[in-house]
Amino acid sequence: QQITQMLCFIICSCIYHQKTVFLVGEEEEMITEASFYLFNATQRRVYFQNIKILIPATWKANNYGKPQHETYEKAEVIVAAPFWKHGDEPYTLQYGECGNMGKYIHFTPNFLVNDYLIDVYGSRGRAFVHEWAHLRWGVFDEYDNERPFYITGQNQEDVSQFPFPSPQFGCLSAACSLFSFSVAFFSLFQLFSFHFPHCLLSSNLSQYSAGPILSFTAPYAGLVLPHLCLASFSSLLPESTDPITDDRINRLRQAAELYLLQIVEDSSYVGIVTFNNEGEIRTQLLQIVNKDIRKQLASYLPTAPPTGRTNICAGLQLGFEVIKKQDGTIYGSEIILLTGGEDRKIIECFSNVINSGSIIHTIALGSSAAKEVEQLAHETGGLTFFASDRLDSNDLIDSFSGISSGTGDTFNHSIQIESAGGRIENYKQFGRAVTIDSTVGKDTFFVVTWQAAEPPKIALLDPSGKNYTNKDFEVDKVLRVARLQIPGIAEVGEWTYALMNTHLSPQVLTMTVTSRASNSTIPAITVTAHMSSDRNKYPKPMVVYARVSQGLSPVLGANVTAIIKPENGNSVILELLDNGAGSDIVKNDGVYSKYFYSFSENGRYNLKVHVQRANKTVRLQPTVPWSHSMYMPGYIENGKIQMNPPRPSITSNEDIQSTVGGFSRTASGGSFIVSAIPTRPYIDVFPPCKITDLDAKTADDTVILSWTASGDDLDEGQGIYEIRTSESPLELRDNFDNAIPVNTSTLTPQRAGYKEIFLFKPEAFAAENITTIYVAVRAIDKSSLCSDISNIAQAVKLVPPMDYLTANAEYNVSTIVLLGCGLLTAICLIISAIICALKKKNKVIVTKTTTKLL
Repeated sequence: QQITQMLCFIICSCIYHQKTVFLVGEEEEMITEASFYLFNATQRRVYFQNIKILIPATWKANNYGKPQHETYEKAEVIVAAPFWKHGDEPYTLQYGECGNMGKYIHFTPNFLVNDYLIDVYGSRGRAFVHEWAHLRWGVFDEYDNERPFYITGQNQEDVSQFPFPSPQFGCLSAACSLFSFSVAFFSLFQLFSFHFPHCLLSSNLSQYSAGPILSFTAPYAGLVLPHLCLASFSSLLPESTDPITDDRINRLRQAAELYLLQIVEDSSYVGIVTFNNEGEIRTQLLQIVNKDIRKQLASYLPTAPPTGRTNICAGLQLGFEVIKKQDGTIYGSEIILLTGGEDRKIIECFSNVINSGSIIHTIALGSSAAKEVEQLAHETGGLTFFASDRLDSNDLIDSFSGISSGTGDTFNHSIQIESAGGRIENYKQFGRAVTIDSTVGKDTFFVVTWQAAEPPKIALLDPSGKNYTNKDFEVDKVLRVARLQIPGIAEVGEWTYALMNTHLSPQVLTMTVTSRASNSTIPAITVTAHMSSDRNKYPKPMVVYARVSQGLSPVLGANVTAIIKPENGNSVILELLDNGAGSDIVKNDGVYSKYFYSFSENGRYNLKVHVQRANKTVRLQPTVPWSHSMYMPGYIENGKIQMNPPRPSITSNEDIQSTVGGFSRTASGGSFIVSAIPTRPYIDVFPPCKITDLDAKTADDTVILSWTASGDDLDEGQGIYEIRTSESPLELRDNFDNAIPVNTSTLTPQRAGYKEIFLFKPEAFAAENITTIYVAVRAIDKSSLCSDISNIAQAVKLVPPMDYLTANAEYNVSTIVLLGCGLLTAICLIISAIICALKKKNKVIVTKTTTKLL
């Protein structure tokens, strides 16, 4: 049995068309080399059999195939130039801990086509396998660019940690600059297991290993166009036994209309199908080429509450027929399935839907929606959303706003700037400030929704002081929507809005702002949010992630807030951080995160994040912060150091700091399901999170420790700390309880996320001849639950040379006298020997002179 791996490649549209054949050829050559190397390194167990390359929509048609479930967002490899000047260093974006699969590998076109970089980073195939280990098996780099050496007590670099690898422990050839993956995989798995004992990487290979592979063939590469040009969208609107009120169908129409008028990209084909026990085609596929087509499609949305039972399979089958009529195939299509009713027969069409080649995005409306729809989306590579029936939510609009084509053409994607609302009392108002930054501004819409017969009083102020009121908005009193499109490019700066409820009774008012990239050459700032998994079983905690980026570059210094809503309970609000502590693996990588464990009920939850940043200057990252191919300045061959070519320049001085304007963003993170939550009262099952950034410095005989405060429950609250030291790092790792404890009675713990600083004087420095100790910390909560042991920090007491001599010898008076006498005797003997030698020399000279005279 041959166990193989399939790859999905993405080539961004920034690559010029004339490089198409050459670039694709280089990709195929790299993967073929990597596959051969992987095949041998894993003892003939793993290789790459199929490669799907999703090419830019801007490339000319050339009999390319159609994608099935391949999308830009789900690609394992992305080929694109970085926006920041990171150079051509390959890297892998990793969110999770060791052993968790990464997000994607990034190569630049320059890396693939310029051979001089082979001398810097090694062969492309081996560089790919190095990055593949980061991506697939969650391996992290073993090297530290900031502290490549250990320091001895005499402030000397420890040569045992010399960075140049010898051939038997590093590269197999002199030109190779890779370190971690230049030897067989299984040898390295033992090495990684030593550095990361909690991460048994070799066990992950079992899913591939049904027996050795007896033959090897080059990977098959297929070129496919993205979904945009060939994609078809069908919105399936439900007919349900669940009572659907006029307000519910109205909210559905508001959200679907916003999607049709503002979200779906130009040139897409869109059709609409409704279904109850049977399906109905509201409109065949129409290509969006202007605003009139968008309005025409919106007119086909249902206006009355449906009746009858729900038959999702009938709706999907009718949707397939609509799509197939346009292009003769369903491959590459995307369907938005919105349902609010139960359907026990949906499982009957799972196989046909999964094999159809269509991607199904699902929106579960209310608590009665079929429980199987999320599985359908998961099996077809689609997104999942949940919208509650609570009237004070904007969930439906957020769900539709979170769906875009999987082409990676972010310049044409709609970006949600704002989504806010609430229940407003009569003659009260709510409002906020929204920042339009320079990366967006095209097709900017301000959309207001309400519940009463008459619209609220609307006031919108732009950065120049121009005021927009109700008369400037296009008002639909039937649908209860007011829409304003800003002509041209919206002005950069702060836009302030206020909505006043002029109705006699309280009502829900909402504001939604969307826009697109203002410049086709400068990527817009975007936000993507998701949970660590789409299904979770209590008591396992989850992690909320929000990635803020501009193109492929991280955006730092943002304020990120996550709002998590269950079906019925209260919302949970979390502040996400990018500080390298708690759930955040890498500091300043643009990925903000936080643990989530406050589960209130079983069932569906949805996630939304708000991101804001004010005008300020941030320090850009001069190097790639993620796992990347290491540059080796040289290597050892036959006991001699051989130097590699210089590392290419990555940043220039003017790139170190950049003034970036403020911005606002809102993004839906989809839905997830939680099960096995016990009935109250809950017992404490969540210990403090592991401390991962412990650092130790010394001043004379004092050790200064610093770390980010852990919490009582994971990264929330306030815990206490246990600090221990040892002369051996292995003792701290393997036998922490037996290491030397440190008195922490003077330590006042901070709240989670704040910086802790603690000073102490190790007894080892004062009483013994020890200049190096190791320190570790363990956090403890009020229920005596303990965190894992922190990273191990090294504390070095720097000893001046003379102090070092005196510290290693005990001198008394007798010893000094004896040493003085011995030294004096040695001097006398030396002088006597010199005098004797001179006398003998003079005697010889006299004898020779006498002989010459005779």
